[in-house]
Amino acid sequence: MPIAKVTSKGQITIPAEIRKALKVVPGTRIDFYQDSEGRFVLAPITGSIRDLEGCAPKLDHVPTIEEMNEAIGDAIAESYLRSVARPATSESGELKGEAA
Repeated sequence: MPIAKVTSKGQITIPAEIRKALKVVPGTRIDFYQDSEGRFVLAPITGSIRDLEGCAPKLDHVPTIEEMNEAIGDAIAESYLRSVARPATSESGELKGEAA
């Protein structure tokens, strides 16, 4: 297994066979993260935001800010009406205000 040595500046040279296997070229950014077993793993960040193009369907209609605000207002109003339409109950499940 290849080994890398840390310099006084905290830098390492990734061995050639590892760079080749990971397809790492000069300028490639490397992500380091800790796995569930506590080991640290490195992974090249090879993608671009442009690679995500087409992963979400195109909308037939792009809503305006006004339409979005109206939809949010409608949802809030519906939620409020549902909350006030429900009769209040006690912890035992009886309607509050009922005589026992």
